[in-house]
Amino acid sequence: MIAPFGEAALLVETGTPERGQALAARLRAEPVAGVEALVPGLSTVLVELDSLGADTAAIRTHLAEHLERLTETAPAGRRRTIPVVYGGEAGPDLASVAELCGLSEAEVIDLHSAAELRVLFDGFAPGFAYLGNLPDELRVPRLDTPRTRTPVGSVGIAGPLSGIYPAALPGGWRIVGRTPIALFDPRRDPPAYLVPGDVVRFEPIAAGEWEARAGAPDDWAA
Repeated sequence: MIAPFGEAALLVETGTPERGQALAARLRAEPVAGVEALVPGLSTVLVELDSLGADTAAIRTHLAEHLERLTETAPAGRRRTIPVVYGGEAGPDLASVAELCGLSEAEVIDLHSAAELRVLFDGFAPGFAYLGNLPDELRVPRLDTPRTRTPVGSVGIAGPLSGIYPAALPGGWRIVGRTPIALFDPRRDPPAYLVPGDVVRFEPIAAGEWEARAGAPDDWAA
């Protein structure tokens, strides 16, 4: 389905994150006149239009043609490794997650760091990437009462998703650890370290490694 979204955008229903990422990649490879930006979501792509010069009817036709030819295969993303200090002050909810899952804290860490998670979409705050899908054994509900402030770099889980807070923000995800790396910098291109399609693995590190791993990753633009 393709529907108007405000005065200068179209919302394309794709059904899955993979189809959305595939559509966005195709439109970037084969630009359509009048399309200004593409924003993949969980099961949509927001197509932002030139408010003055876009031929909306022609663009809808192009989008419909692309959708007909679209496959479930998303483009290969970059591989990202995120160092994480798990538990303790860095991961205040690790013990409760382990209890909810019927696992030990070590088993939660092993499962979380062994999973290959794909960046499904960015949202909530600049640089916040929704990563999925977690193993069934790690799926827990959000906190009953959200925190008013979650520290920058906090690594959380909620339902089938994991995410990393790119700044100090309110939030209800259960925090199992924290990363020392930067995730968002408006001076960089792209400004977000994690973008839709990237494949993420978490690497457990000791608290003593924090300073050595802090800052912007060397492969930001790779």
